Amino acid sequence: MKGFERKNQLLSLCGLNCGLCPMFLGQYCGGCGNGNQSCAIARCSLEHGKVEYCHECGRYPCEKYSGCEEFDSFITHRRQKADLERARKIGVCAYNREQAEKVQILNQLLEHYNDGRRKTFFCLAVNLLELSELREAMEQLYTAGELPMKEKSRYAAEVLQTIAGRRNVELKLRKKTGRT
Repeated sequence: MKGFERKNQLLSLCGLNCGLCPMFLGQYCGGCGNGNQSCAIARCSLEHGKVEYCHECGRYPCEKYSGCEEFDSFITHRRQKADLERARKIGVCAYNREQAEKVQILNQLLEHYNDGRRKTFFCLAVNLLELSELREAMEQLYTAGELPMKEKSRYAAEVLQTIAGRRNVELKLRKKTGRT
C-alpha cells in the first residue's frame, strides 16, 4: 500500500506475527508495510496518523476486528488481539524478543524436522503455543536421538500436538467454507 511502511516484521500493525508466517518465510510476502497488498487496516492507520500498532488507536478494537479470530488465512488469526494486548502490556521490545526466540525455534523445526510437508503446521504450532511449551517440545525433540527424516517429522508433530492438546489448542488452520 502506497505510503505505508513498517520496520518491525515480527508483529504487524494488526497483531499478526509476520515472522512466523509461511508466506513471509517463503518470501512470497514482504510483510506488513513492505508488500504491495491492499490492506484496510493499513489504510486505516494512515487515516489515523500512522499508528504503529492498532492498540495505540483510541478506537481499538474497532469493527475491523469483529470476528477476526474466527477464521485463518495462510497464517492463524486466533491470537491476533491477544498478541497485540501482550505487546501493549510488556512492551513491543520485550514482545519482539519473545517472537525472535519463537522464530529461532521455528527455524530449527523447519531445518531439522520438516519432511517437506509440515511448514504450515510448524508455523501454526509456533504461533499458537506459548514459548515455555515450545521450549519443552524442543527439549523432547533433542533427546529423541537420530531418526530418519520422515519419522523425525512425524514425531515432532506428535510432540507439538500432545502439548497443544493439554490446552485444547487445535493445530489446524480454520478456513471459511462456503457461504454463511
